[in-house]
Amino acid sequence: MKILVVDDDKEIVQLLSIYIKNEGYEPVLAYSGKEALTKLATDPDIALMILDIMMPHMSGIDVIKQVRKDSQIPIIVVSAKTTDMDKIQGLITGADDYVAKPFNPLEVMARVKSLLRRSQHQVMNNEPDVLEVGPLTIQKDSHEVKTLTGKQIQLTALEFGILYLLASHPNRVFSADEIFERVWQQESIVSSKTVMVHVSHLRDKIEEATGEKVIETVWGVGYKVEV
Repeated sequence: MKILVVDDDKEIVQLLSIYIKNEGYEPVLAYSGKEALTKLATDPDIALMILDIMMPHMSGIDVIKQVRKDSQIPIIVVSAKTTDMDKIQGLITGADDYVAKPFNPLEVMARVKSLLRRSQHQVMNNEPDVLEVGPLTIQKDSHEVKTLTGKQIQLTALEFGILYLLASHPNRVFSADEIFERVWQQESIVSSKTVMVHVSHLRDKIEEATGEKVIETVWGVGYKVEV
């Protein structure tokens, strides 16, 4: 399984590549946004991307925008920009996770393995294969979400995980911590804003496609799908 590492700092790229090899994955290295897009376009075996934000000529945000036009590959942002607004911008643009520099490479690899588990559909083994909630049909195995008219809604692996979790437990309220632990499959170590941003992005996609509000916010508690 190949992991693309993108950063204009060669030392960081080499450091992460060592840890990637140690975990049994194959690193693919890029030192600019343009080079990253080229490698993604020519290598279909790349399963995940670790991406810096502040790069010359083409920023990581611009890379994410280009990638998300036709791919839902998991993306982890690793950036020295650490304010809440920086993180929210990265997540809204389409990143799946955000790690601040300086970072612990072991933490980055824990996030990598978590996201790869999500994208490989190795969760929710005892849940129904197909769910119908309001205007949506949700296919577990193919990770497809369609409207009643057959229009497909493109979701990232984490967005699908959140929707499937809520839809498979209708009317139950899940806190941000519960959602993080069950969808990210690791102990909640991040701000609830991370979950909030993903839920908001997911909700926008559903409402744009259907005109209906499927995910409800229970203020001060969490989120639910009400049927």
